[in-house]
Amino acid sequence: MTILRFIRFVIGYNNSMINKNRLIRLTRDLIRINSENPPGNEKEISGFIKKYLGRIGVKCSLIEFAKGRTNVLALIKSKEPKAKTILISPHLDTVPAGRGWKVAPFEGRVINGKIYGRGATDCKGNLAVAIETINSIIEDKAEIKNNILFAATADEETGSGFGLIPLLKKNFLKCDYALILDSDKFDIVIAQKGLIHFKVSVFGRKAHGAYPWKGINAINIASDIIQDLKKYKFKYKKHPLLHPPTINIGTIHGGDKVNMVSDWCEFEVDIRYLPGMSSKEILPDIRRVIAKRAKKFNVKIDGIQDPYEISKSHPLVERLAAVSKKYAKSCRGGTVCRPYKGSEGATVITFFKDKNIPAVAWGFGAQECCHVNDEYASIESLYKGAKALEKFLAK
Repeated sequence: MTILRFIRFVIGYNNSMINKNRLIRLTRDLIRINSENPPGNEKEISGFIKKYLGRIGVKCSLIEFAKGRTNVLALIKSKEPKAKTILISPHLDTVPAGRGWKVAPFEGRVINGKIYGRGATDCKGNLAVAIETINSIIEDKAEIKNNILFAATADEETGSGFGLIPLLKKNFLKCDYALILDSDKFDIVIAQKGLIHFKVSVFGRKAHGAYPWKGINAINIASDIIQDLKKYKFKYKKHPLLHPPTINIGTIHGGDKVNMVSDWCEFEVDIRYLPGMSSKEILPDIRRVIAKRAKKFNVKIDGIQDPYEISKSHPLVERLAAVSKKYAKSCRGGTVCRPYKGSEGATVITFFKDKNIPAVAWGFGAQECCHVNDEYASIESLYKGAKALEKFLAK
């Protein structure tokens, strides 16, 4: 045992031994491994993580629910006889890089205290933070209060169908608390909207374009329905962390030829709704709106994800908030925004609802850097994030 570690042993586990340079190298290495989704293949990056953790004595399991869609699981056990288990889970995949970057998306370049590349913020910076924290805990033989279940998951960017969802359903993620590392600026996501995705198909009757009165134009009907949906008034109570419910028309297709009356039109709808609201109440109301305009139509539900909320007074949230305030302050130049945040989009924390597992999202990426060109993460934020995560797990 080194003199420094002996001192830490005597005075207690109070100071982080996070290795900043090692964290930077790891983040850059992860960015250099292309894990774009679509097409979706996490085999290479999961293999890298297994070898990396294996070198420090952490045994990993690789689990696939489709070829190449690989998840990484590892368990670090506490010596406490009544230890609970906390899940720490970043994801492995990224959205496609696309064109128009000024900085190469898969080089992990460091410029002015920032690491650039696809996934730097979402979510490879957070992934590197989790791995470095585990490395530090193992290296220092820290006595942790809880078991740490590490799960780096596949397919988060296209619905988690090959990642978190089957891992939960098949009971690979047995835990008492879940901390999803997929946020930025130390924000703690404690509430999020639900979503409903559905396709509306409207049917009319064909006719020659010169005689539109002889047909029934499905495009015209669909247009009227869309205008009605834009005026639709949700029934809801105002939420302190979230905007009101929304409706967005994402796609529209219809008709076969310009000189024909279209006998079909379909459009896709995205609804985001608040905690306390129910899809079972919203959908029948939407159907009534459509039925006022269309005699023949069909509504196909493509996905429903319930809203989620956890109390600020929950022990998991309170402990995170205490740690987050301390490290976020030093990272933000002495100013701290409110630590609690609501997510307008759908994060994976909602999937823990059916298992009655308290869950929050937390992370250290750069604000408004998700899914954009020249994505980056602040080195200082990642470093302080690793120290904060280590402090949280140690306590």
